Amino acid sequence: MFENLGTPEFIALLLLALLIFGERLPKVISDGMRMLRGLRAMATNATGDLSKELGTDIKLEDLNPKAFVRKHLLSEEDEAALRKPLTGIYDDLRGELNTATKLAAETKANVNAMATATPSSSSTPAAPIAARFDDAT
Repeated sequence: MFENLGTPEFIALLLLALLIFGERLPKVISDGMRMLRGLRAMATNATGDLSKELGTDIKLEDLNPKAFVRKHLLSEEDEAALRKPLTGIYDDLRGELNTATKLAAETKANVNAMATATPSSSSTPAAPIAARFDDAT
């Protein structure tokens, strides 16, 4: 969340907080920390209650719906059966992409070879064609 927050931004936020809250800033910070500890305690209690009710060990990361379904409701065979059709499609697309990449590289090499060859009786020089091709890719 704060990975793009650098030193100048942090200082600006600190100055803004100081201007808004003034001398009450330490009390506001301590109230915020107390609220954060309370939220963590509630989350811990909720995961503990869920663990007791379901009879499994649940961590806070497991409360993501996808992770919860994957870990507690699907067996490994069910998950593999769900992924099997998508894996085939992914492999087919990967093969098509590799083929298209090779074809593009061959075409570019052919155009560059034509551009470096001396034109015999052609009225249009080949170098501008290669330059246009390089610009398009």
